[in-house]
Amino acid sequence: MSAIQFDADLIRRYDTAGPRYTSYPTAVAFGPFTEDEYKAHAYMSNEDPIPLPLSLYFHVPFCDTVCFYCACNKIVTKDHSKAETYLQYLFREIEMQAKLYDRDRTVEQLHWGGGTPTFLSHAEMRALMEKTREHFSLHITDEGDYSIEIDPRSVTPETIGVLREIGFNRFSLGVQDVDERVQIAVNRIQPIAQTLSIIEACRAQGAKSISVDLIYGLPFQTMESFRQTLDTIIEMSPDRISVFNYAHMPTLFKPQRRINEADLPSPETKLQIMQLAVEHLTAAGYEYIGMDHFAKPDDELAIAQRQGTLHRNFQGYTTHADCDLVAMGVSSISSVAESYSQNAKTLEEYYAALDAGRLPVIKGLTLDDDDVLRRYIIQQLACHFTLNFNQVERLFSLTFADYFSRELALLQPMVGDNLLQWTTTGIDVTPRGRFLIRNICMVFDASMRKHSVQQRFSRVI
Repeated sequence: MSAIQFDADLIRRYDTAGPRYTSYPTAVAFGPFTEDEYKAHAYMSNEDPIPLPLSLYFHVPFCDTVCFYCACNKIVTKDHSKAETYLQYLFREIEMQAKLYDRDRTVEQLHWGGGTPTFLSHAEMRALMEKTREHFSLHITDEGDYSIEIDPRSVTPETIGVLREIGFNRFSLGVQDVDERVQIAVNRIQPIAQTLSIIEACRAQGAKSISVDLIYGLPFQTMESFRQTLDTIIEMSPDRISVFNYAHMPTLFKPQRRINEADLPSPETKLQIMQLAVEHLTAAGYEYIGMDHFAKPDDELAIAQRQGTLHRNFQGYTTHADCDLVAMGVSSISSVAESYSQNAKTLEEYYAALDAGRLPVIKGLTLDDDDVLRRYIIQQLACHFTLNFNQVERLFSLTFADYFSRELALLQPMVGDNLLQWTTTGIDVTPRGRFLIRNICMVFDASMRKHSVQQRFSRVI
């Protein structure tokens, strides 16, 4: 499944703005959505003859320092007492959320994101996991998929021991670039030795999976400097590597205003860096999973893709397709029983709702039949690079050619460009088309056409 061909001319022609499809419809389509609507979907999720297991997400918004490229929902502060207050409110939300779900629904997947989750002290980390275990049914053994995002600058090997002890078995490390000039330009000084010591600590603690995040398109990056970054990370041998496109949108994200646009690599250099990353990582034995993600052949993501069970959600690619996602903390997004719901985006709103005894849900949507259908199609394409029309017809009781006549017409130029191939049962994405999978998914995105929000998304490349 990992075969990929890089065609620079083709990529230039298709380089437009578009979603990353961690959901369909995407968050920009969310509208007014009440606590009562969310609760109704939560109760509905318990009523299935075999209720789905749960996936829990906790958002910890604090960061000690600001990385200028960052587009996450975060609060930059050196005042660690803010975390203590935040946890008191998060514990309230945990208690309220847990009452909505049957206790026999096992938590198969758990993730702490941010911000910087490792902003929390060791005692706070233990307390948060203890509170979670008190109110939800977590695995006692190591069989759950329990992951955390780590800033290597904010932890020690001792911290990794604490995280492993409380149940985490997957660790995602932010690196972005190892070149010192690039690090200075984005305000993220992170020596190689520091990153390596944390990766080694994860291994020593028996981590199931270690992943590293890189970004291309940052100030002062060149082909040679990024080759050095890739070589350095490949030598560290993480199980997964993500190489994200830096989207410079300073009007939307204030920290990016501190990046000098003149220092950014040209579009042509950026394209060359991306090609280098693809060729370098695949030559090193990593398989291209899709949308900037690479994994070793024996990693669970690569195995799931080969077996046709890979899934994509708000945390990216995952092996846990059949879970209701309950997200807690400021700005977090849940996906429960054909609905999406997002919490308040500011601490003030988040705290005020919980002080009033309400869940802090502020917006979301209920998926209609067309949304569910299109979500399935986009999932199949994004995760498996193939779409079986006959299977869609069986699952959704429709005639594909009639329902998607507009989309089939839009796919024709992509067939002409050898991004796709018609098969006897549907379409297959070619090795040339895999890096442009977002463009192919966008053909089936009725929500984006409806809301005219293309300018809100990053560019595909």
